[in-house]
Amino acid sequence: MNRMKIGFIGLGIMGKPMAKNLIKAGYELIVNDLNKKTVEEFVALGAESATSSVDLASKSDIIITMLPNSPQVKAVVLGKGGVIEGAKSGTVVIDMSSIAPLASREVYAALEAKGVDMLDAPVSGGEPKAIDGTLSVMVGGKKEIFDKYYDIMKVMAGSVVYVGEIGAGNIAKLCNQVVVALNISAVSEALILAKSAGVDPDLVYQAIRGGLAGSTVMEAKAPMMMDRNFKPGFKIDLHIKDLNNVLETSHKLNISLPLTSQVMEIMQAIKADGCGIEDHASIVKYYEKLANIEITR
Repeated sequence: MNRMKIGFIGLGIMGKPMAKNLIKAGYELIVNDLNKKTVEEFVALGAESATSSVDLASKSDIIITMLPNSPQVKAVVLGKGGVIEGAKSGTVVIDMSSIAPLASREVYAALEAKGVDMLDAPVSGGEPKAIDGTLSVMVGGKKEIFDKYYDIMKVMAGSVVYVGEIGAGNIAKLCNQVVVALNISAVSEALILAKSAGVDPDLVYQAIRGGLAGSTVMEAKAPMMMDRNFKPGFKIDLHIKDLNNVLETSHKLNISLPLTSQVMEIMQAIKADGCGIEDHASIVKYYEKLANIEITR
């Protein structure tokens, strides 16, 4: 058993399997989440439960947060009864949520004033990779803090890469989300073209997956589209949240991302059709509606 006490806040689709991997690796966990049933599940696994964020922070050497977006991170860390009120000087907060880079910098500055350090360490890979501990983690913050806590992050991940100063982790995550969104759209368009031309989409997928068009996104999402499996590994609603952060950041930097804004509008249309809680593979439904066909094997 590792004697370092890790506080973990946010046991949702991603946080739950990530926290379980830490327990499996022998770390002592103190957990807090709005879902009391999930907290009870962790207590049964040997974790300790905290009554609040401040309670959790006061008992932890390191605090990991895995929350939906910037407002939740700011509320949990900086709000009344938040982590900042309970964290001791020398404690480190590793925020693994995907939030706006400027929000990361704001939270970091407030924590630093109290002698608490922080890494922004968003993840990519969705629920399947969270379960098997092969997430990609992109990290911003002080290099010496990254080095010190690398092994803890590596328990939950296949790759943990240092990207730069605080906020750089979330910049990398936003870049990731741009590529993923555009890639899913490209796969959708290709399969729609195949089906409309009377060619089996699955055979086209088999033919092109080994060439330059092949990608991790295609491998994960094309089968889901053809099997009509839209159970969320990563919800449209969450991808919209990330693209909001992308576009907000790009506008502050005075740069134009025309393809990203186009995919954002596609996602908004899918959400309006009631697919916000489905996997982002359901982007294909936008194209199916335009072409009046359905992609199947």
